[in-house]
Amino acid sequence: MTASDLVDDSPGQPAPPRSLIMTVYGLYAREVGGWISVSTLIRLLAELDVDAQAVRSSIFRLKRREILVAERREGRAGYALSPYARSVLETGDRRIFERHTVTDDGWVVAVFSVPESERQHRHQLRSRLTWLGFGTVSSGVWIAPAHALDDTRDHLLRHGLDQYVDLFRADYVAFGDPAEQVGRWWDLAALQKLYDDFVAEFTPLAGRWAAAAGDALSDRDAFIDYVHVLTAWRRLPYLDPGLPDTLLPATWSGARAADLFAALRNSLARPAHAFAGDLLTEGP
Repeated sequence: MTASDLVDDSPGQPAPPRSLIMTVYGLYAREVGGWISVSTLIRLLAELDVDAQAVRSSIFRLKRREILVAERREGRAGYALSPYARSVLETGDRRIFERHTVTDDGWVVAVFSVPESERQHRHQLRSRLTWLGFGTVSSGVWIAPAHALDDTRDHLLRHGLDQYVDLFRADYVAFGDPAEQVGRWWDLAALQKLYDDFVAEFTPLAGRWAAAAGDALSDRDAFIDYVHVLTAWRRLPYLDPGLPDTLLPATWSGARAADLFAALRNSLARPAHAFAGDLLTEGP
């Protein structure tokens, strides 16, 4: 399994059932020991118009990828998050839910070399550096803003990839314009479109909740909307390296999209949690 397995949605496409399942696990399972019974998961996903067979097929794929682990509790069949999935979700919480002031304090550079006999680790390393926000300078030289250093160091150590990598703190001193260079290291145009699409899709939803002020919409409505919003949002912080404003295009809509997500989370998270919590604490 690679970290990207938890955020591998195809941009612009409806979220597959496995992505909705991972959103539900990320939001609610860790509060109840990281485990959800199959029957409860089917009931939760039914609210999202996912049928039982699709849930079971998606669970099988997530188990095969070592994201979920089969486990019985009190005679009930269910699935728990694997230790690796837990670690990825914990790191992801900071990326998805926390907003930090980004300053231009240099770069972290990852230089790596993986023997051909261990090329499977090369794929793992590239996938995880991408997930950590790195862009590509050349095949074995990757770069990210300096604020990614701690998560990068911890993640590589935790998963045994540190032996292939050297990490450096760096400043860009010559010979080009850094704002032009970042356009080569990351596909900012593609990310800009994803932010624009998110804003276009979910601005009407935010308006609907703001107008209702919670009076005409139920906890169930909040659960359905919040799972869809978060599933659409959670891949974007993984694609966004967190560059300072001075290096971003003037038309950059990342901050606007983040404001929209924060507003929706503020409206939806509590009633959605109440709805999911009721189902998670019910018996078979």
